Amino acid sequence: MENNNTSLQQQLLEAGVHFGHLKKKWNPKMLPYIFAEKKGIHIIDLNKTVECMQETAAAMKQIARSGKKILFVGTKKQAKDIVTESAQKVGMPFVTERWLGGMLTNFNTVRKSVKKMQSIEKMLTDGSFDSITKKERLTLSRDKDKMEKVLGGIAQLGRVPAALFIVDIGHEHIALAEAKRLGIATFGVVDTNCDPGKVDFAIPANDDATKSIAIVVNYITAAIAEGLAERQAAKDEEVEDNFADEKEKQAAKMQAEAESEAGRGGRNRGAGSGGGGQRRRTTTGGGNRGGAPRR
Repeated sequence: MENNNTSLQQQLLEAGVHFGHLKKKWNPKMLPYIFAEKKGIHIIDLNKTVECMQETAAAMKQIARSGKKILFVGTKKQAKDIVTESAQKVGMPFVTERWLGGMLTNFNTVRKSVKKMQSIEKMLTDGSFDSITKKERLTLSRDKDKMEKVLGGIAQLGRVPAALFIVDIGHEHIALAEAKRLGIATFGVVDTNCDPGKVDFAIPANDDATKSIAIVVNYITAAIAEGLAERQAAKDEEVEDNFADEKEKQAAKMQAEAESEAGRGGRNRGAGSGGGGQRRRTTTGGGNRGGAPRR
């Protein structure tokens, strides 16, 4: 385990995860995560970064294993591509263009926009718009593209997510405020100029360098992928168990039917002989009645 931590620390060091902001821009609440100050820049303690990454990864793995959704948020230029790629890899929703105010607190309205976008897309492909003019078609296509850009990442999100994973909590303060208001779990990459207490799980790291963002996001994505794989394995096992149970039940049912069939056969034979004896008695009785003198 220690070797793994050392190699992870080495990777973080090479990616420049330890570079914070200028001392004058710091948030005093980040003090526990700051290792030193060098040339007016704060240096983040990578031991703390590794610990926080492991805690965050474990919590996210659990959420993914339970089948809930984690919304990735990273709209700053350096994070966009990394966040999009990672979220798509594990089938999670993402926002990388612009955070629409009310995306969580007014989720039903946002869902309506998503449905509108999907219906335009469907109509453009299935030929429903063949009768409209070229200009109208072009306008609709442009509307769809605009919506796709902003809402494409959450098109498959049917309900409010269970958690938010945010790159740069200062930049994404609206998303963070909405999540807090709804009591959604929050995870975030936090630089030396932010307050780590604003998220449930903070990862102290450089949130401006592409390499730094990539290494942290990829680590978290790998944990989510593990959680999803475990969920799938558990499901497969359940299916197998159910199949085995079903076979056992079927065998027991067939055995019970065979036994009851055998029991019925025996009873019928007994009933047949009893019936014969009864008939004989009736005949004899009839004879007696016939012989009895009438009054």
